[in-house]
Amino acid sequence: MNDAASRLPRAGGRDRPVAVVLRPLGLGDLLTGVPAIRAVRAAVPGHRLVLATTAALAPLAGLVDAVDKVLPARELEPLDWPGPPPELAVDLHGKGPASHVVVAGLRPARLLTFASPGYPGPTWYPDEHEVRRWCRLVSEGLGVDADPDALDLAVPPVPPAVRGAALVHPGAAFPGRRWPPERFAAVARELAAAGHDVRVTGGPAERELACAVAEAAGLGEDAVLAGRTSTLELAATVAAARVVVCGDTGVAHLATAYRRPSVVLFGPVSPALWGPPPRPHHVVLWHGDGTGDPWGTELDPALARITVGEVTAALEQVLAPGHDQLT
Repeated sequence: MNDAASRLPRAGGRDRPVAVVLRPLGLGDLLTGVPAIRAVRAAVPGHRLVLATTAALAPLAGLVDAVDKVLPARELEPLDWPGPPPELAVDLHGKGPASHVVVAGLRPARLLTFASPGYPGPTWYPDEHEVRRWCRLVSEGLGVDADPDALDLAVPPVPPAVRGAALVHPGAAFPGRRWPPERFAAVARELAAAGHDVRVTGGPAERELACAVAEAAGLGEDAVLAGRTSTLELAATVAAARVVVCGDTGVAHLATAYRRPSVVLFGPVSPALWGPPPRPHHVVLWHGDGTGDPWGTELDPALARITVGEVTAALEQVLAPGHDQLT
C-alpha cells in the first residue's frame, strides 16, 4: 500500500462514508477555503473528511479542525486516490471543467461543483469575495449554513521563532504584488525606532529579498527569518506576532486566521475579492480599480501609489491601545 493509502479510511466494515474536498492551491487559497471546508463538515458530520491539497500545505491543513485526513494533490492533476469512490466530492478549486474532472474522476455518489457545461451547480459570480464564494457553493449545494467568518486556525504544536515581533513580509508570488523593498525597509526602520522587535519573514526563495530589506532598515542578520522557518513555524510565529505588515499574499491570511493586527497592501486585486474580514485590527490600503494584473511582472501602479507614510499611519492605528483586545 502506498503512503497516501495508509492515511485514508478503508471501505467496508464499520468505516464511515468519505467526503473529499479539492483545494490544491496556495496558502491564501487554503485559508480562504477554511469556512467552506467547515461547512462541508457541518453538512456531513458522520463522514470522514479528506482534504486534497498540496504536499507543502499539508501541515497547515492538519490545523483545520474539520479535516480528518490530508491527501497530497497537485493542481489540476488526477488524485492518487487509493480507495473506492467517496460518497461526496466537492470542488473548491475552480469554476470550470478543468478542476471538475478531477473530482468527477473519483466517481463519487454526490458531486458538488459550480455550474459549467456538463456539470450542474450554483452559479459562479466573478465579483464575489473568495471566502463567500466557496461558502455559498457549499450552502446552496448541501443545504447548510456557512459562516464566512469561521477563518480561525489552530495554533501549530511547534514553538514560534520569536514572540511578540513586528513581522515585515516583503515577498509575494508575482512582482506585480510586491511593494518596493526600500519602502518595506523604511517601514521596518520606523517600527524598530519605535521599540519593536522587527523580523523579516519569507520563504527560502525570498531570503535574498528579506536580507536586502533588513540591511536597508539597519537590522542585524538575526532579524531575517526568511528561509529559516518551516511552514508550521512561520504560522506559529504569525500567531505570536505583535503585528504583521505585508502585501496581498498568504501571510496576510495567516494574520487573519490568528486574529493578529495587520496592515495589508493591495495593488492589482481588489480587497473586496481577497481582503480580510471587516475587523478593526486589520487595515487594508488600496488605491486601485481592480483592473490590474495579479500575475504581472512589473510593480502594479495602484500598489506603487501606497506611501510609506500611509503604512506607518496604519500601523499606529492597529497598534494603538485598545487594539490588543482582538475579537
